[in-house]
Amino acid sequence: MNNSAIRAAFLDTVPVMTGYVFLGFGFGILLNQSGYGLLWALAMSLFIYAGSMQYMAISLLTSGAGLLTAALTTFVVNARHLFYGISMVDAYKDAGRKKPYLIFALTDETYSLVSRDLVPEGMHRHTYCFLVSLFDQIYWVAGSVLGSLAGSLLPINYEGIEFVLTALFVTIFVDQWLITKNHIPAIIGVLSTVVCLLIFGREVFLIPSMVVIAALLTVTRKAERRESHG
Repeated sequence: MNNSAIRAAFLDTVPVMTGYVFLGFGFGILLNQSGYGLLWALAMSLFIYAGSMQYMAISLLTSGAGLLTAALTTFVVNARHLFYGISMVDAYKDAGRKKPYLIFALTDETYSLVSRDLVPEGMHRHTYCFLVSLFDQIYWVAGSVLGSLAGSLLPINYEGIEFVLTALFVTIFVDQWLITKNHIPAIIGVLSTVVCLLIFGREVFLIPSMVVIAALLTVTRKAERRESHG
């Protein structure tokens, strides 16, 4: 693992850094304002590292939710990672000792980078994916710790800061829309989610929408393959 490989992976993750530091900062502040200090922020970002679920965890902690409620909520919020994982099975095959961490660190933003075929020349794909995953988690941990410190030291009104999570997802969607020519997956994702939200309601729409999206993308992919072979 040479300096050029580290530099290439770092440069690719700079856009994620700008989002993760601020998003983690918001999480650290909210966690601190809820009565959980620096060690909680550090431990949750090191061992949970689940972005939106960490925000949800604040509500679970403060409301005294039971283990079953916490488990079901975690499954619903993070169900999308099932589909991320399935799509990366071949990419992470034979990753050796890096594989457990690659699986653990597969967040939305990390997936958007490691799922591409744009690995820097001369770098092994698994090394690139590992460095991207590691850098992204470092940004999140740093933001969480800084946010926790700011929440305890700075007497500022932080009302509305939880909106950074929504803003990040919107930014990622717009960025992916601009850099890709095929917008069918994005359109499928948006329409399927809206329809499932209207049918099932905001409490349980996530899993049905993921199932519908996966099914439609599978059908679309098969149709594209038949068309290309034909």
